[in-house]
Amino acid sequence: MGLGILDVQDHVPGTTRYFDDPDRPQAAAADTAGAQGLKCDYSGPVPIILNPQPSDDPNDPLNWPLWRRDLITFILSMSAIFATSLGPILAANTLTLSVWFGLNFTYIALLTGYFLLGVGVAGFVFVPSGRIWGKRHSFIIGLVILIATSAWAGAVGRNYTSLLWARIIQGVGTAPFEGLVNAAVGDLYFVHERGKRMAFTNLAVFGGAFFTPILVGKITHTIRWWWTFNLVAIFCAISLVAVFFFCPETAYRRDAALNTDTVSFGTEGDHHLQPPPPYTQEINTRTEQQKKNEKKKKTFTQSLALFDGRKTDESFLKLLFRPFPLFTQPAFLWAALIQGTMIGWTVFIGVILAAIFLGPPLFWDEVQTGYAYTGPFVGALIGFITAGVFADWSAKTLTRLNGGIYEPEFRIFLVIPQFVFGVMGLFGFAATAQGTLEGRFHWVVPIIFFGFEVAGTVVGAVAGSLYIVDAYRDLAIEGFTCLIIFKNMFSFGLTFKAYEWLVESGIERVFYTLGAVQIVVCLLSIPMYVFGKRNRSFFHRHDILKIFGLR
Repeated sequence: MGLGILDVQDHVPGTTRYFDDPDRPQAAAADTAGAQGLKCDYSGPVPIILNPQPSDDPNDPLNWPLWRRDLITFILSMSAIFATSLGPILAANTLTLSVWFGLNFTYIALLTGYFLLGVGVAGFVFVPSGRIWGKRHSFIIGLVILIATSAWAGAVGRNYTSLLWARIIQGVGTAPFEGLVNAAVGDLYFVHERGKRMAFTNLAVFGGAFFTPILVGKITHTIRWWWTFNLVAIFCAISLVAVFFFCPETAYRRDAALNTDTVSFGTEGDHHLQPPPPYTQEINTRTEQQKKNEKKKKTFTQSLALFDGRKTDESFLKLLFRPFPLFTQPAFLWAALIQGTMIGWTVFIGVILAAIFLGPPLFWDEVQTGYAYTGPFVGALIGFITAGVFADWSAKTLTRLNGGIYEPEFRIFLVIPQFVFGVMGLFGFAATAQGTLEGRFHWVVPIIFFGFEVAGTVVGAVAGSLYIVDAYRDLAIEGFTCLIIFKNMFSFGLTFKAYEWLVESGIERVFYTLGAVQIVVCLLSIPMYVFGKRNRSFFHRHDILKIFGLR
């Protein structure tokens, strides 16, 4: 029983042995996938075996220079910021749009709700498409859709129905960035490099959106609300150029034996992967036939192609329906709850924030409502820093304490800061928002607690994403589809009842209830940590996708 994780006798995907002895880093045991040696990262004081192992193909993303991989991640993350900014883009404009269209707040909230519905439904198509043909075409198609629909939304005038349809299709364009950017991290980086990058992409996908209302309120007040959509169209056009020229396909079809983060490695008593013998010299000689078989590096022009071949021979229809049975697998359900509930509470606060503070004694307008999102934006940064530092540090520390064996369940420790930030934020908002209306607290106080709630949201998003990538990388894309479906459908449902629930039950009762639910969700991490390895073992031996005829 390693650090509280119940062990198993068989070999479990995701469990990885790291060798910390610098004198023995290179050669693998003879029975390890027929390999002559394991490639290592020598950049630090202790060599780290690269996991997964890169191929000898120069077109393998794992062989690209780190600066190039980081540039791709940065461009995709910036594009994701513009795409996901469309989710909360109306948060500061609730009152403005209600007056503009002559409709009540529920109708305005549904403009966000149906956007989320579009994201959830489109994920069904983009995610299996990304698995078969790669992710590049999905990002480019998504940006084209976002440019067109943002220009459309900026030109609807007083036609509410037209804006509603624009919002739905905007959700379709946003789906690739919510579902595939995190999966691209798994394509581009080794396990020991993913923590900070995954935190950064989650900040872009989830946290960056909280900066949007700060700008939107001022933009609306200065040049009217439709320019918020026009500006998104302009920035998405710039992103389209950057993605087209500088983001080649990240998906790569490599030999299964090289995917050492998805194949089965044993732990105690297992001789399938033993510490390697003393390192002497890496074998550099190659036969003439091997040199002839080497693939040539793609030219820049070739890298611009939308498609560069299938990444799997599996059926599109099978991949389309794969996410459904995964909801019955405890790990994916846990990740959906850990990530999705906090995102749902954040959306809930966003659609009601203006309604809470527009009346006496504050009488907020769109500018003040927008500036109130400074707290959530700072909270997102805190969450990003916490997740980025804690994710890799905790994994490396626990791996060392576990005798050099890494378990994906070590990522679940990230739920601890999520629990602290998230629960404190929800209960604090409950206690102070009503008090602000009664003159007992300054309005900054509930906004600070909103910021803590958002920090918990970002950390939770990183925790769920990292666990899925590390424990089930072969199902990472389907796993992210599950997360997209749950969080967007859950948030969509909340937008329907947000104002009604708030009026009927009051601020304190509503948010105390949400805080209690979040405590229960976080506590589910304890059995997930303890039984997570046995869960991986069980579903490795009993493939749920095969049972449903989807593999």
